[in-house]
Amino acid sequence: MSQHNHSKRSLSIEVEKLLNEQIVLEGKSSASYLSMASWCETEGYANASNFLYAHSDEERGHMLKLFSYINEAGGHALQPEITNIKHKFSSLREVFEDVLEHEIHVTKSIHEIVDHCLSNKDFSTFSYLQWFVTEQREEESLARRILEIFDIIGEDGVGLWTIDQEIGKISAAQAAAASAGA
Repeated sequence: MSQHNHSKRSLSIEVEKLLNEQIVLEGKSSASYLSMASWCETEGYANASNFLYAHSDEERGHMLKLFSYINEAGGHALQPEITNIKHKFSSLREVFEDVLEHEIHVTKSIHEIVDHCLSNKDFSTFSYLQWFVTEQREEESLARRILEIFDIIGEDGVGLWTIDQEIGKISAAQAAAASAGA
């Protein structure tokens, strides 16, 4: 096996490490949303389940996007070990509170990498990460909107069923927007 030639890389070792840490977060996002989707499915929340299955795939896509960037810039992207995934939830609301909390954590991580890149004049990675900055704003807004629906509709009576239906509408709108942009 040949040694990795560091003279053929444009990515600093430090940025490679930060991006590999971000890969762990994106992988954990994917695994967490998959677990949430399964819980929702077993609890009868079909639309929330479908939304979270799709969201899990999207997060895996984010991880793969980082893989490509690291490797194309001469680094080595690493498959993360994913552990400590939550499998049980007390309510549908808890699922989406966890989604928002997690997305805020991911946003902060992206911002720290962006700040590092700007401070160290890694303009290529800084520019590349702008897509993630925009994506995280959308992810947080979406999670906040779903939690607002809980507050607007309420969870009593047919409230949870109605919330699940509204999540289905949001999911359908996202899918339509994604296919229009493809």
